[in-house]
Amino acid sequence: MSGHSKWNNIKGRKSKQDAIRGKFFTRVSKEIILAVKEGGPDPEANLALKNAINRAKAVNMPNDNIRKVIEKYSGGEGENFEEIYYEGYGPGGVAVIVKAATDNRNRTSASLRHLFSKYGGNMGETGCVSWMFENKGVITLPESSISEDELLEIVLEAGGEDLNASDGIYEIYTDPLSLHLVKETLDDKGIKTDTANILMVPKNTVELNDEAKATKVLKMMEALEEDDDVQDVFSNFDIPSEMMEKIA
Repeated sequence: MSGHSKWNNIKGRKSKQDAIRGKFFTRVSKEIILAVKEGGPDPEANLALKNAINRAKAVNMPNDNIRKVIEKYSGGEGENFEEIYYEGYGPGGVAVIVKAATDNRNRTSASLRHLFSKYGGNMGETGCVSWMFENKGVITLPESSISEDELLEIVLEAGGEDLNASDGIYEIYTDPLSLHLVKETLDDKGIKTDTANILMVPKNTVELNDEAKATKVLKMMEALEEDDDVQDVFSNFDIPSEMMEKIA
């Protein structure tokens, strides 16, 4: 498993810890709000909302909280959030994409530009690095859950595209539109998953073997993710697993 994939798994564990403090509830609430405003309040007719609800449930957000957010914003009430993607480069020339949900794009832009600069990167124009990524549904679960051959058969029959296994973790890749179908198939078979998200997956990675640069990249990633307006951060770095464990 690449260092980048390992970082995604570390983020998944951190998200559950953040949920205890309520921080991740705010993040997934914004995701639900944006989905409702874009496609309406019915998750069966709004795939983005269905995925957002699944993500909220994955961090144990109460069903009542989810219902209240949907009801409140289906009538056009509340803050006027908009989803914006910011792009740029981090230390070592790694590409970085930041997904934000904000009610003040000037504030968010200034804050993110400062963080890029602080850690030795620079924020660029829209499209400067997005061509290096592709949207994919990504589902993770422990290797101990099921054999690789059996899981692969289930995934392919459900419409999944690929399966990787390393360091005790399976990573299932799907087309974004098929994410919920593959997830529901696994649920129906009693196979418990850890995460199921639509992510921007790098087509190629930049290997970082210098510990100082790798440390700076991870500090930058953490700082970006700590910003209140940030929903997610994607990058194409690849840090060796041993170095990643040491730093993280």
